[in-house]
Amino acid sequence: MRRDRFVGIDGCTWPWGDWIMTRTRWIWLVLVGLYAAFFSWYTSFGGPLSTEEIAHYMELIASREPPPPPEAVARLRKFMEEDTGDDFVMVNVIDMNDTPLPIKGVEPGETSDEVLEKYMEYMIPALFARASHPVLYGQAASSAMDLMNAEGMEQWSTGAGMRYRSRRDMLDIATNPAFRGSHDFKVAAMRKTIAFPIDPWVQLGDPRLVLALLFGLIGCALSWREALRHSVAS
Repeated sequence: MRRDRFVGIDGCTWPWGDWIMTRTRWIWLVLVGLYAAFFSWYTSFGGPLSTEEIAHYMELIASREPPPPPEAVARLRKFMEEDTGDDFVMVNVIDMNDTPLPIKGVEPGETSDEVLEKYMEYMIPALFARASHPVLYGQAASSAMDLMNAEGMEQWSTGAGMRYRSRRDMLDIATNPAFRGSHDFKVAAMRKTIAFPIDPWVQLGDPRLVLALLFGLIGCALSWREALRHSVAS
């Protein structure tokens, strides 16, 4: 057989150049397809919440028993009306109870961390399904180092930042009936907490950028390997 020809598994004879180009093309097609699937899952394309969507979520919130305080409802409506359509991060500072509150579902001897894990049993699958995840998490190394007009806010145990794909995704999680019972475990585990959203926000390690660079590196390495194999074979 001539060295510039390749016999494929189908018995056909192909020029080495055509074969190598086909393999390289497939490598890039697979990588681009995987990246497109990840990007479409990780990115919100729904735009800002519509008037109809806001009315729908407000109806769900108003139907809760007991109903939320009017100031909380007004704050949530403003949050929805100012939706940018982009992802955002909920910043949380948490102070855990020494022992959890004795509510239904809390077993004797359980720690607050164990009770909080029951809350996360609902949250983790719901978050992952909507491309939402922590971007920051850690235990407090000290009491608050700087306070201004925040009496009683010296002591915290945990800090976290939760990335949500969109405000729509967060509301879908929070208005799910399964969330209500799960949220009780959060209340039992925490002495106090502060949570507020930041949008827009910046991070240096956006997974979409990191994955694009990684797939680009893999594609270049595999293309180089195929070209090297072709040069050796010819």
